[in-house]
Amino acid sequence: MRRAIILVLLTLSACGVRKELEQTPGTPPPPVARGAERAETPGEMTRFETQARPNRSGEPLDRSYERGDDYFDLPPS
Repeated sequence: MRRAIILVLLTLSACGVRKELEQTPGTPPPPVARGAERAETPGEMTRFETQARPNRSGEPLDRSYERGDDYFDLPPS
């Protein structure tokens, strides 16, 4: 019985509403970036750029090799 209650509570706590981001009333708008003509919208602020999500390399590791000595692999001081 106790496990069922915990399971129900965990399930309900994981629920969330997905909706568009909007600014709460009474807060100042986000500052305009230097050099920009207008402030970005929330959708533009949360968009991932290519550097944030790089493409995966389709090239798998072909062969293994033994690593050489690393001169910068020092013990902690």
